[in-house]
Amino acid sequence: MKKISFEFIGALIAAFAILLHTGAPVRAELRIDITSGKVEPLPIAIPPLAGGAPNESQAGQDLAGVVSADLERSGLFRPLDPRGFIQNVSVADVQPQFGDWRQINAQALVTGSVKTQPDGRLRVEFRLWDVFAEQQLTGYGYTTTQQNWRRIAHIIADEIYKRITGEEGYFDTRIVYVSESGPPEKRIKRLALMDQDSANNRFLTDGRALVLTPRFSPTAQEITYLSYANGTPRVYLFNIDTGQQEVVGDFPGMTFAPRFSPDGNRVVLSRAENGVSNLFALDLRTRRPTRLTDSQAIDTSPSFSPDGSRIVFNSDRGGSQQLYVMSADGGGTKRISFGTGKYGTPVWSPRGDLIAFTKIDGGSFFIGVMRPDGSGERLLTRDFLVEGPTWAPNGRVLMYFRQSPSDSRGHGGSPRLYSIDLTGSNQREVTTPQDASDPAWSPLLR
Repeated sequence: MKKISFEFIGALIAAFAILLHTGAPVRAELRIDITSGKVEPLPIAIPPLAGGAPNESQAGQDLAGVVSADLERSGLFRPLDPRGFIQNVSVADVQPQFGDWRQINAQALVTGSVKTQPDGRLRVEFRLWDVFAEQQLTGYGYTTTQQNWRRIAHIIADEIYKRITGEEGYFDTRIVYVSESGPPEKRIKRLALMDQDSANNRFLTDGRALVLTPRFSPTAQEITYLSYANGTPRVYLFNIDTGQQEVVGDFPGMTFAPRFSPDGNRVVLSRAENGVSNLFALDLRTRRPTRLTDSQAIDTSPSFSPDGSRIVFNSDRGGSQQLYVMSADGGGTKRISFGTGKYGTPVWSPRGDLIAFTKIDGGSFFIGVMRPDGSGERLLTRDFLVEGPTWAPNGRVLMYFRQSPSDSRGHGGSPRLYSIDLTGSNQREVTTPQDASDPAWSPLLR
């Protein structure tokens, strides 16, 4: 039996998953190659999960809706309209009538059930079928609290994504971002947290102090960010479970642009003093800082490689703002960006194969990616203002914020969140209750 821990705000909720019998091993015929550029979305049928009691039927419908929405947003799946379904899947463990699903051109099918246990918890089961091969590809069962149903839906979507693409999913995750409201001359900026599908949005700070650049820890339970509390820009830590906030280090001058190391034991940040800024690493256990750069330039926006051995950052030490890579102890600095324009806000992919960045060139902003040695630069999107890329934990999708220009009366210009995949073709708005900027994607929550 496979145990999955769910660390929610203020509570630890346990769910149990068990692999459902798939029969004799077979070679899966369904596979999406997401490394080959833009692909045609896979037609998939996701009927409501079967339930006996009214509350179970409603939960089954809600679960199917979230799974369908997750997969559709990836751009790799095309959930079919339930109104076209021929077979009514009312019992989860009955083998589907594959001919009925082939007739509506479904290549994959999801079936499942929801049952209320004696203790009030929900037992959710699902199976993924290859319609043309008439084979079950995978299946799991989960037991969890009723209020935890959305997370189960995201976990099911992750399992389907992984089984068909061969890559880890990214749906059971959260986004922390800066929520913005109020007039331009008196902007209120608060930390906000939500699921990756925009559900369960809530504010973490009250807006009395301006906040910027939030970033998750590897455990997804802490956030580091810049705050103007008490008048001086400082880097803070915020514990999601307890709500406790504390200043990171006792540095003179201004500190900003923080990020965690992959092991969560250090925070790397910029410190500005006397007109220049340099990079420092702070050991969170000993609270001892280590200087990483010592230049008369602006060194900022550091980001660790996933193995913690290197750091990418941007600097104007060569006369214009460019990207540089150095070892984690500050040695062996090497410039990696050589295109036209200025480069900033670099962030290393969780896979280690790419670095995302913001580029300003010819009066336009771009979000792009390049390899860690600077080769293979590709620009994914262009607009009046796009900035602050952050990676999904599988390294296949980016989120960022985009802002349009204001009109002559000062209307418009509202920042909003967007996501885009590495092909540059699946760009979508990520809805938030208010204006939004500076997103950061959490690791998978389990």
